[in-house]
Amino acid sequence: MFGISREQMFSKSRDRNVVDARHLLYYMCSTRPMQLIYIQKFLEEEGFITKHPPLIHGVKVVTSRLKDDPDYNHIIQKLKKSVII
Repeated sequence: MFGISREQMFSKSRDRNVVDARHLLYYMCSTRPMQLIYIQKFLEEEGFITKHPPLIHGVKVVTSRLKDDPDYNHIIQKLKKSVII
């Protein structure tokens, strides 16, 4: 959806599209519901080391966008439908 590779997703890139994709990943995981420690462990397994505050921030950013932008909710719904459980 963001036109990035798996390698980019789990890189230290701060490009806006990569950061937005990561934030959505954090949000989607947190709504499953996954505890932060398990999200963090998953990211570490993929080579992306982070602490809890960036995860919390990412979830808050997406939550805020959902309130302000109805199109963003459409993106979330589309992603949820495409996720293989």
